[in-house]
Amino acid sequence: MRHLVFALFVLATSLSAQNAPYDVFPPAEPPYYRVRYEAAQAGALIFPVNYTVWIPPAVKTLRGVIVHQHGCGEGSCKSGLTGAFDLHWQALAGKHGCALLAPAYEQPEKADCQMWCDPRNGSGAAFQKCLVDLGAKSGHPELSKVPWALWGHSGGGHWAGGMVLTHPERVAAAWLRSGVPLLTTDEKRVTIKAHTIPGAALGVPVMCNPGTKEGVTVKEGRFAGVWPANEAFFTAMRAKGALIGVAVDPLTAHECGNSRYMAIAWLDACLAARLPEKAGDPPKSMPVNNAWLASLPGGEAVPAAKFAGESSKAVWLPNEAVAKAWMHYVKDTAIPDTTPPPAPVNVRLKGNELTWDAEADLESGVAHFIIERDGVVIGQVPEKSANPFGRPVFQGLQYSDTPAFPLVRMVFTDTRAPAGKKPVYRVIAVNTAGLKSD
Repeated sequence: MRHLVFALFVLATSLSAQNAPYDVFPPAEPPYYRVRYEAAQAGALIFPVNYTVWIPPAVKTLRGVIVHQHGCGEGSCKSGLTGAFDLHWQALAGKHGCALLAPAYEQPEKADCQMWCDPRNGSGAAFQKCLVDLGAKSGHPELSKVPWALWGHSGGGHWAGGMVLTHPERVAAAWLRSGVPLLTTDEKRVTIKAHTIPGAALGVPVMCNPGTKEGVTVKEGRFAGVWPANEAFFTAMRAKGALIGVAVDPLTAHECGNSRYMAIAWLDACLAARLPEKAGDPPKSMPVNNAWLASLPGGEAVPAAKFAGESSKAVWLPNEAVAKAWMHYVKDTAIPDTTPPPAPVNVRLKGNELTWDAEADLESGVAHFIIERDGVVIGQVPEKSANPFGRPVFQGLQYSDTPAFPLVRMVFTDTRAPAGKKPVYRVIAVNTAGLKSD
């Protein structure tokens, strides 16, 4: 095994030498901060890595950190560079006084993803180091002590689940999109080491989120093994009493689709229940009295007291609101939303260029902005919202559910402004459910 690990280290560093370091974008200026670590020696993290964090400007003392972890492969790794700039995830972080952190591992395409997505291979230690360094850089030293809410896609799900099993005392909740850690040795890939389930991990809320085309309804192909791995992980954890659920995306394969609308709602409930009042204190125990259960497979959830099946095999959901959202999600991902998004603020006009600031709607994000001049609609930003994997969104989305680059700006140029007049402009936010702000 030592010879194999060393060979992988040599291969990875050789491939790294053939590839220039990732372009570091966008620039990290307050309230954004970034640190980058070079590749370490064998036995530690063998890839360079960037960590970018967003600190809510109004927060004096952080209560937690939300981690948005990309998947395997060079493209997904590079997409991690924009993760902390996601307005929708910032809305969740800001609500709970949390930082939003996005790693970007510089993994060459042909290198073994397990060398970072298994936190025992150095990425877990690098993550904890970045919390100390970013805490000092941002003036928030408590960042190194607060609980973690983890979201991961593919290999990032493997990483997030691995952190639950290796550091359960620090994790408030974990959402595993398509990837899970293995609990038995994979004989085909000896670099994948099996995890054990510590008792403390059973109290951490976890949600497995595979796409239906990853082995549920489509049994062949590149990602057909995702569902069997998710099912095995869920079954083993739930049999021991873990607070774990499964939300099968009914529309997708390995892409993230509309999963953020369910993930953010679920994490919102978990953070509300588990974040401590004082930085440095461990997460609170997750309440279980209001839990709902659902059969797997199935799409109907009921209060736990009314569940007729075996609870040790049932999908665990924290409360009624999340359970109702889950029922919509596993049906068609169309989670209802009746609350309009926040209105844009700080609208400014310089020459014929209009700029503004806006926060995303917690439930449904931002799809676009409507621009009015003297009460008449004259434009939309962007002209056409984009997202090849789900609902069109203002920032666009890459494969690992991070904003497209270059980042879309909140700016509109009025090329037909009437000369010699002072028109009145209005900016209206529209969320992905089609609801308009004031």
